[in-house]
Amino acid sequence: MTTTASDTAVTRFAPLQAGAPQSFQIRAFDAPLGAEVVGLDLSKPLGDDDFARIHRAHLEHHVLVFRDQRITPDEHVAFSRRFGPLQIHVLHQFALPGHPEVLIVSNVIENGKPIGLGDAGRFWHSDLSYKEKPSLGSLLHAQELPSEGGDTLFANMHLAWDTLPAHLRKAVEGKRAEHTYLARYAELQARSPWRPNLTPEQIAQVKPVVHPVVRTHPETGRKALFVSEHFTTRIVDLPEDESRALLDELFAHSVRPEHLYRHRWQAHDLVFWDNRSLMHLAAGTPDHLRRKLYRTTIEGDVPF
Repeated sequence: MTTTASDTAVTRFAPLQAGAPQSFQIRAFDAPLGAEVVGLDLSKPLGDDDFARIHRAHLEHHVLVFRDQRITPDEHVAFSRRFGPLQIHVLHQFALPGHPEVLIVSNVIENGKPIGLGDAGRFWHSDLSYKEKPSLGSLLHAQELPSEGGDTLFANMHLAWDTLPAHLRKAVEGKRAEHTYLARYAELQARSPWRPNLTPEQIAQVKPVVHPVVRTHPETGRKALFVSEHFTTRIVDLPEDESRALLDELFAHSVRPEHLYRHRWQAHDLVFWDNRSLMHLAAGTPDHLRRKLYRTTIEGDVPF
């Protein structure tokens, strides 16, 4: 019997767990990516067979939307950890109290201070691509949703690679690019109250890194573009003007409408996306409407 990458991954990421089998459905969206999971209760222990089914679906669809998840932060963290170690965001001041692994994503201001990162996802990006080991995936759990706005867009970077014109494929072959968290930090800081001044210790946590422009998914073997307008600053060993022009072409191609899925949030959604396969973007929320979500981020591998 042939062992696939996903079989290996399930063995690697899923510790043995006892849990009664649950009856749930996985329904693919009419979109270039994504599926919803209906009928699964993540507040209950998830048995190995159910976990393996979820893991395979995540690899296949890249985004899973778990509907109506009335889970606690502890349960959110526990489910996330089944896929690997969790990463703590550099803006630790926006961590959920008592849960350093949970980042509060929110535009809410209380007592004159933001309670979370209100402009998260302003530009297209893959979470933590600026780290030596970028994120495997992120899990975002809705706590409080606005009556309008607040959508999240996802771009399928496997499709972006598969449909890349031949001249661009040749241009990026073997190329590597620099990623840095600070690329647009000052620009974001000038726009809103959500970006505090970073301490020297925080800056030391986000030193620039270099990754392949085209990465291979470590579990499926599929290739994907791995550059973003938020964190990718330059293509190494190219003159600045050539690097900028090439990156602009890659960014524009990646977010063509036929590569996208727009998620319209429902109460208690838990959305789990694969940062090795996708970029995402926050579509924006009207300033007068409250939005609050909790995010965990799973550590991935060094891209190759």
